[in-house]
Amino acid sequence: MRKLSIITVCLNSGEKLAQTVRTVLAQEYDDWELVIKDGGSADGSVEDLRSLPEVKAALEAGRIRIVCEPDTGIYDGMNQATKLADGEYFYFLNCGDLLHSADALGQMMEGIDADPGSLIHYGDVYDMLRGSVVSSNPRLDAFGCYRNVPCHQACIYHRSLFAQRGYRTEYRIRADYEHFLWSFFCAQANPKYQPVVLSDYEGGGFSETEENRRRSAREHQEIVAQYMTRAQILKYRAVLVLTLQPVRTFLAESKVFGKWYQKAKRVLYR
Repeated sequence: MRKLSIITVCLNSGEKLAQTVRTVLAQEYDDWELVIKDGGSADGSVEDLRSLPEVKAALEAGRIRIVCEPDTGIYDGMNQATKLADGEYFYFLNCGDLLHSADALGQMMEGIDADPGSLIHYGDVYDMLRGSVVSSNPRLDAFGCYRNVPCHQACIYHRSLFAQRGYRTEYRIRADYEHFLWSFFCAQANPKYQPVVLSDYEGGGFSETEENRRRSAREHQEIVAQYMTRAQILKYRAVLVLTLQPVRTFLAESKVFGKWYQKAKRVLYR
């Protein structure tokens, strides 16, 4: 068993697939496997990837496995991939996202080895669309879980969490959020923050269209009601209103102000 299974789900991803894979192959940390779960691409991206010399070598060495099977969407593809992965830990790196630096995985795994009691370890991500590092909350509690949790590109999960249950695919936008809340409240995952920029997040994708933003809000309401009391939810909503959440969201998502907002967040978190 390798220490880490990196899981990348793709469908007609073009050159993005090779770009993502190259950042995995460039890692100084080498106790990993890469499971690529393709949903049936017809654009030649998988064939192009297989033709790359460095990928051919990794395929022959068993470092990369490519599985082409139908799925019903990204979370179903992720669930399928976890059943194929051999690693002690899982990391979901979306096609189009990149590992931030050559030592990103090494830094995270060093922190994991120092604190194996936590089942989720998470860091920060770099938002390529807005040009800023998105700082994760280093001390998660129930309010932190209500407000926001680290995206899956920032998280490395112990495989036991997915052995118990995978993503709930009825949630098209927030299945990873629901799984994180289940891990926090039910599986006692004890998430641990590592001060590492783990990945470069592409952004601007499926979940960020106007229609899916509305769906995301509906899914958020449904999910938090499963893990928090009505009193908690009303309290947390009031706090967000009083702390001008719409203004903060605008600043965080702005290409002009986003970098400064994230810097201010890092200062407050420290």
